[in-house]
Amino acid sequence: MADEPGFQLTDTAADRYEHYVAPVMAPFVTAILDAVDLYPGATVLDLACGTGFAARAAAAQVGPTGRVFGADVNEGMLRVAKAHHPRHYPDIEFTTAPADRLPYPDAHFDAVVCQQGAQFFPDLEAALTETARVTRPGGRFAATTWSPTALTSPYMSAQHKIIKEYGGQQAAASFAAAFSCTPDRLTTALHTAGFQEAKAHELAFGITLPPLTEFAPGHLSVLPWAQQILEAEGPTALTEAGRTLATRLTPHAPTFTFTAILATATR
Repeated sequence: MADEPGFQLTDTAADRYEHYVAPVMAPFVTAILDAVDLYPGATVLDLACGTGFAARAAAAQVGPTGRVFGADVNEGMLRVAKAHHPRHYPDIEFTTAPADRLPYPDAHFDAVVCQQGAQFFPDLEAALTETARVTRPGGRFAATTWSPTALTSPYMSAQHKIIKEYGGQQAAASFAAAFSCTPDRLTTALHTAGFQEAKAHELAFGITLPPLTEFAPGHLSVLPWAQQILEAEGPTALTEAGRTLATRLTPHAPTFTFTAILATATR
């Protein structure tokens, strides 16, 4: 879930990201892996891999004869990904690389997945063109991005308002931009990049979160927009923002609906 310049975390935040983001991402990781029909022995790329949620799940599916790679621009996230790599799966090779300059041969992957990263690519078409280059003919691609409608959901709406109140209009606008990818935008970019049979639709899951008193401030603290609050207003403001967020979310707890766009295509 990371690519420059839109989603950058410090090393400390990357450690917490692994813990706090996992409950939200889990069902969407399952969905993108199901969409690419992984099989034992497949070679897979987790693009904008973050701390490696999809890479680890893919490794469990492709088995000891498969190969899994993860690419991301954020070295702090990759450090955490390497630390959480389960050694009983096939080796996962994590590499620092932007999505539009991948260090892999042509037609190298049977499948490429991208979990919550495409909305942060500086040039979506360039990134997907590079992704098409490294995907073999007939290979599968799947990505999720937050749906524009997700910004109006209780959880994301509350985060958005908190970021605006404590971080300012610019931080809030940047947060909202992460929800701007539409199904048409994704399918058009995939066809432009050389993929075939591009499709996209909304995918929603009701996710029961841990107790919000601890979870909501922790989750907020790992977002890059919270880093802007920290840098501009200091740790006391970020702590207060987290407490206020938990209070506002409590009436909706414990289950929240999260909605993403699932885009799929064939090379």
